[in-house]
Amino acid sequence: MNQSPSTATEGSDALPGSPTQPQLVPLNPGGGGKATPPSKNNKKGQHMERGSEEYRLRRERNNMAVKKSRLKSKQKAQDTMQRVNQLKEENERLEAKIKLLTKELSVLKDLFLEHAHNLADNVQPEAGTAGQETSGQ
Repeated sequence: MNQSPSTATEGSDALPGSPTQPQLVPLNPGGGGKATPPSKNNKKGQHMERGSEEYRLRRERNNMAVKKSRLKSKQKAQDTMQRVNQLKEENERLEAKIKLLTKELSVLKDLFLEHAHNLADNVQPEAGTAGQETSGQ
């Protein structure tokens, strides 16, 4: 059975001078291909007696599910806190390493500048001495 809508044109119902347009008419006007809405007797919406065995079993299953969910949530929070603490410790180690490397860089810069200054001092007197020797002779 085909459930797609078919087209029909208006016949004598059209007003004089108005254009006739195709109109969609479903083949199955009752269902239209959609599922029927759930009835009120569905298990989700059904009211159970508090003293019944089915009610007791559902409550027990629900209580276990809630307990499991809360434990899972608590475990996730503990895992997150543990990860936060690990990251804090790693951050402290990295900051200490930055301080150490910054000090080392400063010492090496000072050594380099001192060495460059000594080289510059050694080059100037030789040039000055060489100039004096040539002018003195």
